[in-house]
Amino acid sequence: MRGLLACGAYVPYARLDRTSVAEALGVPAGSGTRAVASYDEDTTSMGVEAARAALRGARATPEVLYFATSDPAYLDKTNATAIHAALDLPPSTMAVDMGGAVRSAAGVLRAALDARGPALAVLSDLRTGLPGGADEREGGDAAVALLLGEGDVLAEPIGHASLTAEFLDRWRVPGESYSRQWEERFGEFAYVPLGERALIDALKEAGVTAQAVDHLIVAGPHGRSNKRVAASAGVRKEALVDDRTGVIGNTGAAHAGLLLADVLDRARPDQVVAVVSLADGADVTIWRTTAALGARRGRGAVAAQLASPGRVAYATFLTWRGFIRREPPRRPDPQPPDAPAAARAEAWKYAFTGSRCQACGARHVPPQRVCVKCHAIDRMAPERMSDVPASIATFTVDRLAYSMSPPVVVAVVDFEGGGRFQCEMTDVDPKSVKIGDRVELTFRRLYTAGGIYNYFWKARPIRGGQG
Repeated sequence: MRGLLACGAYVPYARLDRTSVAEALGVPAGSGTRAVASYDEDTTSMGVEAARAALRGARATPEVLYFATSDPAYLDKTNATAIHAALDLPPSTMAVDMGGAVRSAAGVLRAALDARGPALAVLSDLRTGLPGGADEREGGDAAVALLLGEGDVLAEPIGHASLTAEFLDRWRVPGESYSRQWEERFGEFAYVPLGERALIDALKEAGVTAQAVDHLIVAGPHGRSNKRVAASAGVRKEALVDDRTGVIGNTGAAHAGLLLADVLDRARPDQVVAVVSLADGADVTIWRTTAALGARRGRGAVAAQLASPGRVAYATFLTWRGFIRREPPRRPDPQPPDAPAAARAEAWKYAFTGSRCQACGARHVPPQRVCVKCHAIDRMAPERMSDVPASIATFTVDRLAYSMSPPVVVAVVDFEGGGRFQCEMTDVDPKSVKIGDRVELTFRRLYTAGGIYNYFWKARPIRGGQG
């Protein structure tokens, strides 16, 4: 049986209260919050976090990694290779991007289902728009990773349908930082018939009726069309899935997969889940959950991540998004990472691989050739540290160092089982940091220089639902 072996979700810690937009700009902004990727996050780093959650405890190693996003960090360079390196996947695992549009996510899922061996589909998006606009208000940032393959699956696909049409509803030309949209009624005119027809075709292929659907997910960048298709689907009222847009916003390419992960966190075996994605057409997959579902629920439950206490001021959000340009630090600009050095240190820089002395068992972070304890030379074995929890041994709050989210908290952390490392903290309130606090590592961008993103690892407080 080929189907869904595991899934993991990542919702950023920060939230923007929509009322703060109204207060600042005097425009209608609605209620609730939206998820906001921090200044040190992008679609690649969020994809790493979701994929780590999906692969934690998984019994299969992906033979291919597909990455979908409408907002890639790089063009003319494969972003999936950074995810591949951070996950420490074998070189034989192919990593490719399918990016540029929300519908790329449906294509990635289809490709992963059609692959021969285990396949990892990573869907990540960062949604933004002009200040005061609908995309800024209704968008959200998140990622999800789905591991597809054969074995004891959590859910199996029993029906599928796709319809494609060419119409100009949403677009962004290269170089622009925000999308444009046509009038909403035109989007409804184009999407609703496609969604209704694709759902009928998928249910027919699955051999089930609309009344047999236990969970109906309808996702896409056009909110009004999503509601229309859900209302006309003919499913039971209790089967309609909350799209979570009031809490995290519409997360674009990640949204359908994120809602599927959310449903699987609470679904029961032998239930029917219909996922409708509306983006440049309509794509529908009908899933049936299995008995393996209850025993394989992941640690990174979506509902726990939704309940985030993190709040970001609107001016800070605009700064992170590049709409407010603040005075830079009065010091030399940072040097861009050196490509040859980064390539030589890939196991450390991306996978956070330390070393353990085979003579005395001492752990070294970063990896060393000479043991600091017994002085043995070249007796080291690599040991990946990114999933090892740690505790704060000491810390400092630096109010002089430049940061997009000042002040900077730098901590010395002690890993369980040995090893000490100094690193920057993120997603943290400087006033609440204490010695002894439990932390975990997260993949982030340290800085950007010369158009190059310097990816590395930071520490964050361990909170319920993360990881």
